[in-house]
Amino acid sequence: MIRVVYLLLALFSVSSAVAQDRYAKSLLDEVSKKYDSYKTIQSNFTFKAVQTKGESYTDKGEMFLNKPAQQYKIVLPAQELISDGKSVWSVLKEDKEVQVSEADHSNESIGPNNIFTFYKTGFKYISMDDETVSSAGKLKVVELSPIDTKRNYFKIKLRVNKNNHIHDVTVFDKSGSRYTYTINTLFVNNSVTPQTFQFQKGNYPGFEVVDLR
Repeated sequence: MIRVVYLLLALFSVSSAVAQDRYAKSLLDEVSKKYDSYKTIQSNFTFKAVQTKGESYTDKGEMFLNKPAQQYKIVLPAQELISDGKSVWSVLKEDKEVQVSEADHSNESIGPNNIFTFYKTGFKYISMDDETVSSAGKLKVVELSPIDTKRNYFKIKLRVNKNNHIHDVTVFDKSGSRYTYTINTLFVNNSVTPQTFQFQKGNYPGFEVVDLR
């Protein structure tokens, strides 16, 4: 009789896990469907880093995405990132230096340029209990873990609002640090000029350009 009870409990646990995975997949599919319908995205975001020993800092930035061409521009107080889909110009304002590298469209690292798409491949996921944020209401929660265990992070927490838009993404680093991107505003399918995603050297007088390609 005891063996039967244990077997039933085991089957129930497996069934619950499968149901959670299906719910998480369904939610991510809905989020993906939503963002796939957008050609351009403009957003203001907040980036918060909490280090292992408790130190933290916060930055605010603005991003422009041209999804079909995999182009982006990200503006932060100390740095700008501009990509035409083939190359990336990293503008280091304090150093008055611009580093040019080849564009990387993989999901090796999570950042503003791929925050709306990173979850599509390479992850296992499970749904968690909803959470409530005063400024956003009830949020649906999915935790993702990379299939490639050599990544420098072991977990990502994705929270989704009632419109199936991403509210925030928290990356849990193996060092113990946490990095959170919060989407504060979202404007979609607005006209964005092609020049937004092109590096204009004249806009950065006195900056040294270092080509690392």
